[in-house]
Amino acid sequence: MFMAPDPGLVRLRLALRAVLGVGLAVTTCELAGLSLPASITGGLAALLSLFTVGDPTVRGQAATTALLPVVGFPVLALATVLHSVPAVRDAVWLAVIFCGVYARRWGPRGHALGIFAFMTFFITQFLHAVPGQLPQLYAAMALSLAATSAVRFGVWCIERRTPPPALPAPLDGRGLARPTTRQAFQATAACAFAMAAGQFLSHERWYWAVGTAWWIFVNTASRGETLVRGFRRLVGTVTGIAAGLLIAVPLHGAPTPTAVIVAVCVWGIFYTAALSYSWMMFFVTVMAGLLYGLLGVLHPGLLGLRLAETAAGALGAALAVALILPVTTHAVTDRWVARAVHAVHDCTSAAARRLAGDLDADPARPAAELEALLGRVRFALAPLVHPLNPMRARKARARQVLALLDDCAREVRGLAAVAADPDASHDARLTAACGRVEAAIEGLSAPLRARRVSYGSVVAGRAPKLSASLEPGGTRIAAEPQMSQPRASLERYRTAPELAGLGAMPERAVASSAGTPGVGVPAAGAQDVGTPSHDRGADQALAHLHSLEHALAALAAPLQGSSTARA
Repeated sequence: MFMAPDPGLVRLRLALRAVLGVGLAVTTCELAGLSLPASITGGLAALLSLFTVGDPTVRGQAATTALLPVVGFPVLALATVLHSVPAVRDAVWLAVIFCGVYARRWGPRGHALGIFAFMTFFITQFLHAVPGQLPQLYAAMALSLAATSAVRFGVWCIERRTPPPALPAPLDGRGLARPTTRQAFQATAACAFAMAAGQFLSHERWYWAVGTAWWIFVNTASRGETLVRGFRRLVGTVTGIAAGLLIAVPLHGAPTPTAVIVAVCVWGIFYTAALSYSWMMFFVTVMAGLLYGLLGVLHPGLLGLRLAETAAGALGAALAVALILPVTTHAVTDRWVARAVHAVHDCTSAAARRLAGDLDADPARPAAELEALLGRVRFALAPLVHPLNPMRARKARARQVLALLDDCAREVRGLAAVAADPDASHDARLTAACGRVEAAIEGLSAPLRARRVSYGSVVAGRAPKLSASLEPGGTRIAAEPQMSQPRASLERYRTAPELAGLGAMPERAVASSAGTPGVGVPAAGAQDVGTPSHDRGADQALAHLHSLEHALAALAAPLQGSSTARA
């Protein structure tokens, strides 16, 4: 976990900045003479602002951070005023939950504001805040957000030098088919169950069950993703409770060591969040135990109750995704795979146009989009490749899909690198090769359509024909007719007369003797006697197209196999 690659040390820097921002926020609250509950509120508000605000631009992040009090202050007032009216309080919180999830349809800003509104309500339950504490709670939140903004946008603005990677647009839909709408109903139902079960377990700490149910629905889109996230939350909570018994309980709320370990936990939350939800929950659980120690209410029984409440919330989430507008892992995965194949098409088309002399064509952008989409495909397939998944056949198919999409990404990167070479030039053989890649992409539409995925825009409509992108000087070069079966197109690729300059291609294109990673060239001596020599860049592009078609053709088998298994 802690040895995982961290290009540019971005995760490390973000985690250290979080420690600095939260530490400055709490210190500011203490210097202002605020109470301990107010300082805790300020620290948690600072942590949430740094953790949830994820707009793609620094200006957008600053605007979202400025809007946090707009949603936080009214929710804080409602939660404290209704603290003594349980029935109304619960109904209002469920309304906040529904609106908070529904707001995700407006992108990163709606996502962050929804989480902040929910957690503001949660914090008041955690601290048992009452209306008389509102002035101090308002002051703590305002001071903390100002302190973290000074760190994030002034002292240590990492995003100015290292822009965050572009995230793929969320899946769309209408009505109840829209993911955010469907998930709003699911999360509200899960939290209602967790609320009832949590209050049955404890009238004082019931909110932990609600918090568990809520957070399980963050960054999930399918039944499988939600179940796996719930399992990982339980694992992190169990291990965190064990650590809390060894660390937090013996401290008895001693301020200095508690502050040091809380800082370590803040660092761990930010450093591990992108890699492991279980590890993140471990640090969250230990930090919660330490905060309870500061408040003077920590004891081993409380940690055991925390585990029971977490289990109740996870059960509520599992029931909700199974019974309320359920969406299968396959349905979500198919849509992400379709978008990834579309990105392969776009990148190949852009590279082909670039090789034909169109300097405005940039294959690097769709290649970056493909990388982001592959990350989402891996996340969607995580339930199927999970070690505890008993369905071995589906697990094997999911792993094969991931491996083949990784192959596509590697060849696309190599093709983009060749296209970026100013010495690479157009070769007429690329037209037919692109036509066969296009046929392989079209061949993938059948298994995806069989699982009710709208795939027409991938192979027609929005995307231009790859072969048409290689028309030098406006003169169209005839390409082979499209075929619906990718295997047939692969055979035509191997035997096509216009590929005589390449000779017999191996199963995988060999590495370039120039040392360029992933760039393939034909075997030495493969060119027929009397065949005119071709541009080296075009040969490399053809090798990548060949390997790309191989991967696309092979991808049809696991997609079709999954469709058959579900039929």
